[in-house]
Amino acid sequence: MAYLMIAFAATMWGLIGFFVKGLSVAGFSAMEIVTIRVGSAAIMLIIIGGIFFRKYLKINIKDLPLFIGTGLMSIVFFNWCYFTAIEQMNIPVAAALLYTSPAFVITLSVLFLGERLNRRKLTAVAGTIIGSAMVAEISLSQGSSFPLMSLFIGLGAGLGYALYSIFGKVALKKYSPFTLTLYTFTTAAVFLVPSFVGTNQTKHLFNQEVLLYAVGLGLVPTVLAYFAYSWGLEKVESSRAAIIATVEPVAATLLGVIVYQEHISVIQLIGIAFILGSVTFVNVPKGTRLPYKRKQEKSARF
Repeated sequence: MAYLMIAFAATMWGLIGFFVKGLSVAGFSAMEIVTIRVGSAAIMLIIIGGIFFRKYLKINIKDLPLFIGTGLMSIVFFNWCYFTAIEQMNIPVAAALLYTSPAFVITLSVLFLGERLNRRKLTAVAGTIIGSAMVAEISLSQGSSFPLMSLFIGLGAGLGYALYSIFGKVALKKYSPFTLTLYTFTTAAVFLVPSFVGTNQTKHLFNQEVLLYAVGLGLVPTVLAYFAYSWGLEKVESSRAAIIATVEPVAATLLGVIVYQEHISVIQLIGIAFILGSVTFVNVPKGTRLPYKRKQEKSARF
């Protein structure tokens, strides 16, 4: 169930393009959309917490750095790096750099969380990075003309994306998944929303269509996704969770094909196979024997 919840969260993240496209058409910039996302999520979580989860609202002030880690160092930093990388390079390259995050998670998990490093994880990371690059249809020649700093910013997005798993894993030793999700987005909202309030764009939020996109963005790929991911992260190693979460570009690609009738190439299909294969490989328990091997062993005994 924990693995399914993480995969569900990644699928919800893959749907973010639907809401972002709607808000972009309405005239909102990338960082304004990020602000709308964290702001609407924080409001919903505070309301839900006040009604149903009051006992999960209390935190120890000494643990505030953990939520600054998930809210500012992960959510805000990751989004800034990602959208800056998109502006300086292009979406496929930025997306491919973003999905270096499992490598960061595994490295940081070994250094700070005491998780074990093995060939299975390394193989899965390699498979997900290759698969993500193929889904984004990036080649080595595409990145050669970009400034070195833009590449570092793109890698920064992968690092920021990974930090949620690291800080979140530590926070979940003391707090519930709901508490982690609530204070992550409240912290991010406190940082971002003041710069948005009072601008000309604020009044456009009350447009019915824009409001639906804003609420949908805050609910589906944010509140539901991060709560599900945090719930799964509580029970699964950070490194495994990060690898499972790479089904997000698969979901995003399928969204483009189904909803926007975008073309999917053979390279992208192979990339999807790489990602799903890597996710399956890292979650097959060690020592599990495949059916055909058991059949061969049974035949040998006779």
